[in-house]
Amino acid sequence: MNDQPTPTPPHGGVYAIVFLLSLTEFLQAGMTAFAAAPIMGGTRMDPEEFSLVAAVYASVAILSISMQRWFVERIGGRRFVQATALVFVAGAAITATSGSFPSFLLGRAVMGLGGGAFFTACRMIIQHVLAGPRRFVGIRSLATGLAMGIAGAPWLASIAVSGDTWPAMYWLLAVLGAAILVLAGFTLPKAPLDVARRSEANPWHQLLLVGASFTLLYSLQRFYYDFPGNAAPVALALAAAVAGLWFYLHRQHVHERPLLRVRELANTRYRFGLGLFFFAYLMLGANNQVIPSMLQGSLGHGWATVARVEALGLGVALLTWWVLERTLPRFPSPRKFLVTGFIALATSGLLLSRLTPDADVWLHVLPALACNSIFLLTVLPVTAMQTFREVEQDESVFSNAQQLKNMMSQVGIALGITLATIGQQWRVAFHYTDLSAQVTPSNPVYVETVQRIQEVFAASVPASDAARLAVAQVAQMLARQSAMLANIDHFLVVAGLGLQGMGVVATQRVFR
Repeated sequence: MNDQPTPTPPHGGVYAIVFLLSLTEFLQAGMTAFAAAPIMGGTRMDPEEFSLVAAVYASVAILSISMQRWFVERIGGRRFVQATALVFVAGAAITATSGSFPSFLLGRAVMGLGGGAFFTACRMIIQHVLAGPRRFVGIRSLATGLAMGIAGAPWLASIAVSGDTWPAMYWLLAVLGAAILVLAGFTLPKAPLDVARRSEANPWHQLLLVGASFTLLYSLQRFYYDFPGNAAPVALALAAAVAGLWFYLHRQHVHERPLLRVRELANTRYRFGLGLFFFAYLMLGANNQVIPSMLQGSLGHGWATVARVEALGLGVALLTWWVLERTLPRFPSPRKFLVTGFIALATSGLLLSRLTPDADVWLHVLPALACNSIFLLTVLPVTAMQTFREVEQDESVFSNAQQLKNMMSQVGIALGITLATIGQQWRVAFHYTDLSAQVTPSNPVYVETVQRIQEVFAASVPASDAARLAVAQVAQMLARQSAMLANIDHFLVVAGLGLQGMGVVATQRVFR
């Protein structure tokens, strides 16, 4: 990636690698979150360990993103993309062959080290290699990869899970990483960036960045398990993480040759855009965690049905992007698009919060999933087009702005997964306790239910066994109802956040 476009770049190959980098980034995040339950079963992880994996992946990815420009200045864009693709392939292979928590954790950490900077590299390829109308085509390739990754991840994950082959997801990612490795050798410039002053990296500061990022996410996770007994140590760890991140950014602010030129990024437009990005990625991680659990666990649908529903969701996501890219040039004002996106999010949460155990997946669930796709594929592209306007003229600042935004996105997705996991455990326990209090011999509904189930079992087993099986089935019903109520709680929160977000973007004066 040079400062000047190559004289005769292989544009088709550039568009292809931009598409693959964007697609792979969002596929790996979406598939891992969507297939969380089968992955935990296959590797014998509990939800706490799975959240820990998400925190580790995000922390390592943040390190990789922060170092992206430093490496490109020294070894060039081609070698950087090839090196990260090779590491990503190795991590995907480790993850695909893992059968336990330690090996899965290792695989995901290596994937984060390699693939964490994919999306940043993708955007900078567009900036350095493509110019004029070709740059818009490159952005279209990036957005198409993003759309297909967001919408296709649940579909591909559900297909793999329905065949009882969740490792196939990571073998697919390994193949995509290998394709990036090969394609980079034919399409990207080899020379390092020609800059007057190279950025400098302090290894202790980078270690602080990783440690503080991990501590922040892990402390938030521990609040559920340690509250209220050990809340003080967790709160101290959380405060230390925030202080560590603040100190890191302060050192970047005062450094003469920083990795991240945060001083030039302290403008209102950029900060508001970061807030929108963070919220969208938070919703992406959280909903990708809860939706499959609801479809498969609470509503009882098989993964094959989930795959078909997500396939139609893919169509809605791509249709949203198709409409957006044709409408934006004619009506560039962003407010109406952002309001539409948040209305879609609120509608999605409201529809999913009204589900019952006998809800029809096509009539009641699919419209909600479509609205969720509309939210993501409206808010993310429009925010991207608005956030970086004041830094586009300075190549170095623009690169750092992209890096900081993508570092924040890793925190957003991981935090979404963590909060969704913790929230579901909390609300399931709450509702189960509440429902269990009603399971007493003095409750005529409970007695009638047990008797009805016992009569069904009595035709095939002895009376004593029928009574025991009836009580066990009631317990299963309570667990399923508790999970369904926890899902409803989650989507009520989503609906409320969508309405609040709609109010914010409708009244803001930053993006005009």
